Amino acid sequence: SSRGFCNTCPRDSLLVIGDEIIETPMAWPCRYFESHSYRTVVKDYFRRGARWTAAPRPQLTDELFDAEFRVPEAGEPMRYILTEFEPVFDAADFVRAGRDLFVTRSNVTNRMGIDWLRRHLGPGYRIHEIESRCRTPMHIDTTFVLLAPGKVLVNPEYVDVDRLPDVLSSWDVLVAPDPTPVDGRLLKLTSLCGKWLSMNVLMVDEKRVIAERHHTGMLRALEKWGFEPIPCDLLHYAPFGGSFHCATLDVRRRGTLQSYV
Repeated sequence: SSRGFCNTCPRDSLLVIGDEIIETPMAWPCRYFESHSYRTVVKDYFRRGARWTAAPRPQLTDELFDAEFRVPEAGEPMRYILTEFEPVFDAADFVRAGRDLFVTRSNVTNRMGIDWLRRHLGPGYRIHEIESRCRTPMHIDTTFVLLAPGKVLVNPEYVDVDRLPDVLSSWDVLVAPDPTPVDGRLLKLTSLCGKWLSMNVLMVDEKRVIAERHHTGMLRALEKWGFEPIPCDLLHYAPFGGSFHCATLDVRRRGTLQSYV
C-alpha cells in the first residue's frame, strides 16, 4: 500500500484459522482499511479454496471509547480504553495451538470482540483468556508466546504463572529472561514498541526459532530450553510495529490440525 503506517504487520489485521482467513474489526480508526493492503494475496488464496470472512465492520463512534480513561497506576484495578459498544479485536491478540486459541483482552480487543470470535468459530474451537498485568496492553506476542506443543514462553512482568488457564497445567512454562539492553540508536527504535520485543520470535517448527540477534539473553535461553535459535537482524522493523512474529503471518503449515491442551 502507498499509505499506512502499520500495514507492515499482517498479523494484526488478518486471523488465519484452519482454511479460513478473517479480516479483523480493528479499533484504531487509522487502521480501518489496513487489510486492503493484502487483498491481492487474500483473493488469490480464496480462488484456491480458502474461506474468506470479514468480521462486522465497527462504527468507531465515540461510544466505543471511554472518555474518562487514564492509564491505571500499579496496584489499581485494570482499566481499558474500549467500552463494549461493539465487537472489536486485533488478530495479534490471539495465538493458536491446534483447536485452542489464547487471547489477551487489551486496548484494541474488547470482551465483545472475543465473544464474537468464540461464537463465529463454534464448538470446534476453544478460546482461553490470558490475564495481562500490562498497564497498556496491546497484542499477545510480547506476553504469551507458544513455542512448541507443551511449551509456552511468558513475560514475567505481565503474566502471573499461577493464574494461567487450567488447560496449561501440564505444560512447561518458560519465563522469559530480562531483555538484553540495546545501545545507541537501536535502543530508541526498540523502545517504541517496548523492551519485551525480545519475545517476539517466529517458530519455524518445534525446534527452530527465528529470533533477533541483538537479544543475546533470549538466544541463550532458547538454546538452554532445547531449541535451535536462528539469529537474524530486524531491529530496524521496530518503528513499524514489532518484530518477527508481527511481520509474518503463517497461512500454511505442514502436519495435521490437532489439539495439544
